Amino acid sequence: MRGYTFVDYATQAYLAVVGILILFFHGSVVSKWQYLLITHLLALILIQGLIVWHRRNPTAKALDLIRHFYPVLLYAWFFAETGWLNQMFVQGFLDPVVIGWDQTLFGFQPSLEFMKRFPFLVLSETLYAAYFSYYLMIGGVGLILYLRNRRQFFHYVSVVSFVFYVCYLIYIFLPIIGPPIFFRTVPGYSLPENLQRLVPPEGYPEAVKAGPFYQLMKWIYRVFEAPGAAIPSSHVAIALCTLTFSFRYIRGIRWIHLVMVVLLCLATIYCRYHYVADVLAGIVTAVVLIPIGNRLYAKFEPLE
Repeated sequence: MRGYTFVDYATQAYLAVVGILILFFHGSVVSKWQYLLITHLLALILIQGLIVWHRRNPTAKALDLIRHFYPVLLYAWFFAETGWLNQMFVQGFLDPVVIGWDQTLFGFQPSLEFMKRFPFLVLSETLYAAYFSYYLMIGGVGLILYLRNRRQFFHYVSVVSFVFYVCYLIYIFLPIIGPPIFFRTVPGYSLPENLQRLVPPEGYPEAVKAGPFYQLMKWIYRVFEAPGAAIPSSHVAIALCTLTFSFRYIRGIRWIHLVMVVLLCLATIYCRYHYVADVLAGIVTAVVLIPIGNRLYAKFEPLE
């Protein structure tokens, strides 16, 4: 492939936009903002160098792969960075607003009540496993497409990256922690007292905590979670994105994949990672962004 591709435009645009936000709005809340800004600049330069190198060596297969795979290497950094930047525009977190939406809609908090009412190990482990399958969906669909058809793989990475980038940008402007705020202390922030009263006195049921997938997800969130990245649910939006590529390119797994995505959507609430509003926002995000991503990919991806 020659020239810029859609994923190049999307990645460099994200780096540039967030870099500009850091430069002008870091205030006193972004620690060591100069280093973040330098990192964004270096990333832009390195990506530009990769584009030029690839243009001069268009037949190099390994280079072609790196050219389209490199955004995957940036996801974890971009996600973690949202936790460092999400106080630039909103001080504190907007959880009370979203909690109010769920309370108005249901008369209770589904993200607290479902586990409380159904504290069964078989159910909880099924749903925690479904939540964990998010990582397998991203990697599994990507690996299958890479082995079967490089063009389809590049399409997949481009659209998934686009959806991720938009979610990350929203997290910077709308810091919402999600239901974990009921059960953990966030330095410098606490829920209003009337909302703290909603917390079940028993916390997490002992039967649920005994499960291995519960323990696995607890470790993942302890190590990798960025506070304030709840709405829209990227788990839901990206899972739906991977599902569209199963239906488009890997039809043999599409129905099993669909079942796992449905279970994942339920798991986000039962496992107390997201409010219902987060899930609905994730669905809307996927419905809006995936067609846009496909159109932009078709427009900007050079032909062989």
